[in-house]
Amino acid sequence: MRPLTEEEMRVMFEKIAKYIWENLQLLVDRPDGTYCFRMHNDRGYYVSEKILKLAANISGDKLVSLGTCFGKFTKTHKFRLHITALDYLAPYVKYKVWIKPGAEQSFLYGNHVLKSGLGRIAENTARYQGVVVYSMADIPLGFGMAAESIQDCRKVDPMAIVVFHQADVGEYVWHEETLT
Repeated sequence: MRPLTEEEMRVMFEKIAKYIWENLQLLVDRPDGTYCFRMHNDRGYYVSEKILKLAANISGDKLVSLGTCFGKFTKTHKFRLHITALDYLAPYVKYKVWIKPGAEQSFLYGNHVLKSGLGRIAENTARYQGVVVYSMADIPLGFGMAAESIQDCRKVDPMAIVVFHQADVGEYVWHEETLT
């Protein structure tokens, strides 16, 4: 477990900032303590500094995981958010999309959100903006990118894609072996 380099931190924060914008500072300076980001086996972890100090006694080759895995760095040095970050991103997200109950299952199976399944969308959502997808009961289901701006969503065909799927809570079932 090591601190992120400047380049890794920049790439990771750019990806997270697509969803929570200026609220990124709230992830690090929380009222319940200070949190930081660490790297282990090409994965970015979000961990309390208190737990980090306790884990210093464990050798790196014996350490499997520490804190919450926020995502993985690819071989091309891009950062891919994992669904495990959803619980930490959802309270701070600026742009939200709510989908109808009939479209929830389709989204949880990894499909994009169509306009016919769109319940509501946050005001001023721009095209290719990071959004968190909620059920109509305000339960976070996953995240993606807005395929259309809010103005264009009103005009498109009902079968047009309005949110590109990136991750959903169904991944806990489908990809549980790779989420650590």
